[in-house]
Amino acid sequence: MFFEDIADRANGDRVPLSTRERAIGGAGVLALVALSALALATDVTWKLPAISWVAFGAMALGARAAAADHPLEPVWGYGLASGAMVTSTALFLIPQALAQHGRFGSLGIAVGFLAGYAGHSLGHRFTHLDLPVDHTAAELTVHALAAGAIIGAIYGAMPSLTSLLGIALVSHKAPAGYAAARRLAGRDRSVAVLALPAAAVGLIALPVAAVGVTPSSAVRGLLFGVGAGVFLHVAVDLLPECTAGSETCPAGAAADEHRLRDRLRTHAAVSSVVGGTAVVLGWLLIG
Repeated sequence: MFFEDIADRANGDRVPLSTRERAIGGAGVLALVALSALALATDVTWKLPAISWVAFGAMALGARAAAADHPLEPVWGYGLASGAMVTSTALFLIPQALAQHGRFGSLGIAVGFLAGYAGHSLGHRFTHLDLPVDHTAAELTVHALAAGAIIGAIYGAMPSLTSLLGIALVSHKAPAGYAAARRLAGRDRSVAVLALPAAAVGLIALPVAAVGVTPSSAVRGLLFGVGAGVFLHVAVDLLPECTAGSETCPAGAAADEHRLRDRLRTHAAVSSVVGGTAVVLGWLLIG
């Protein structure tokens, strides 16, 4: 099983939160299986199920990797992942949005980024509630749904599956899966819920392709832009911040720990650059 519980948390007499998170993730996977089978049994191109499952597998493998306990692991893990996510957004997601429609693609990026920030900020008022979906998982789901809607709408015009398409999916889905799983684990939340954003591309792309919806270029650009903007917000939010109470780069609050913080900040900066460089190298070699 790709998505394992790292911790369970009781919730009074109600269904445990981890159980509800597993149920949400499991429902997403089952829906993707059913839609993929239906697509292959009809006239929908095989490329969409393939894209859907590559996206799912990349995020699942990324989530699976978030298990080490080394003191520097959170810093390097978040740094590599977020650096790769930011770079992948710039190389793959933003150009896709602008290629659909320059003006509305640009607008969508701004809307998506600010919506991600607003949702994250306002979502803190709900942290005392046992909501079954973490805000990071929710943001990744929104990104995947927006991107999946356009992938499903333009699948007929897409080229055959290529190595560049593969690296575009893996370079942003896998790091996102890792970073989101690490954050959930730090909050004693079940990473099983990440099966929903992992499956979300296919959950919307396959029905849209089956119905044959053909939105205008402005709508395509807006939706792709929103997806890119939301993902960019997630990537920036996960960049290691080496301060007291930080999830991405934990540092003590004592004043005499400033040297440790400086050392952690160095690791944070180097790791984020390395993560971005890895994506660039793959883009240059395969593209």
